[in-house]
Amino acid sequence: MSLSQTDVRRGELRGGDAPTTNTPQNLMVFVLSMALFGLSNIILEVIPDITIGPVDFSVSYFVFVPITLAALLSPFWVALGAPLGEIIFTDLLMGDFSGLAEVEGFIQMFLAIYIAGSVIRNPRSKGQIVLGSLLVVGIDKFLSATVDLLKVWVGVEDAEFVEGLPESVLLLEGIGFGIDLIMSGVLFGAIPALWLIPALYQRIEPMLGLQPREPGKRIPGSVPRGGWFVAVAILAGIGSFFFAFLEAWDVEVGSVGGEFRDRFGDGFLWVSVGAIVVVLVIAVILFAVWRGRRGAGER
Repeated sequence: MSLSQTDVRRGELRGGDAPTTNTPQNLMVFVLSMALFGLSNIILEVIPDITIGPVDFSVSYFVFVPITLAALLSPFWVALGAPLGEIIFTDLLMGDFSGLAEVEGFIQMFLAIYIAGSVIRNPRSKGQIVLGSLLVVGIDKFLSATVDLLKVWVGVEDAEFVEGLPESVLLLEGIGFGIDLIMSGVLFGAIPALWLIPALYQRIEPMLGLQPREPGKRIPGSVPRGGWFVAVAILAGIGSFFFAFLEAWDVEVGSVGGEFRDRFGDGFLWVSVGAIVVVLVIAVILFAVWRGRRGAGER
């Protein structure tokens, strides 16, 4: 049965009722997001940054990975898994874990992916895919830049000034924000996502036993309606500032040092790759067993 134009329009703008998902499916999406985003960050570890004066030209993360998963599967579970994958596989296992201070980045990235993934109501809409990709970087980097400016304003961190330019702190943050939008949001976000999302649409969902989303239906795990979520998101963003200041105050609760990559070289990155493979294989096996039992029960 084909959908009416009204249903399609509703799906592109607001979305109707979402199909239900169960715990094993949600956990599989969570693990997949954690593993793939963690792997993408490991790849970034071997890509050198380019610095010209006080400005860094670098890729913060491969945005196309989480935005593709969030657009097709579940924004909530993808947003929960992606930053955790970065923390576990590229921070903790590399001996560069800041403890509670890492909560700042987790909250900011969670909000960015959750909101951006929920914006994409139609996986075939190029405009929505571009907007979602830019929102991931925009929300995350805006909160991060706000934290950096607050640190300088409060006086817990020294400012990076350009000689002869008193307003250089704000200028550098603005330049960095723009570079991140172009590098991470466009080149490694919107452009590959514009190909990946339509290509994987209605192909990856059946592998997880999920119903491909349709215009007129809300995607499972998308941002709930209501002003209360806006209030919660703002409070979460403000709460992340507190954890950011812990590092500036040299509060290292739960931190793990060692700098294993510096000690053992880039080859140590294979430890993280191996951990990702193990976690993903275990998750796939358990999910396959669950699907087998479910299929047997239905017969």
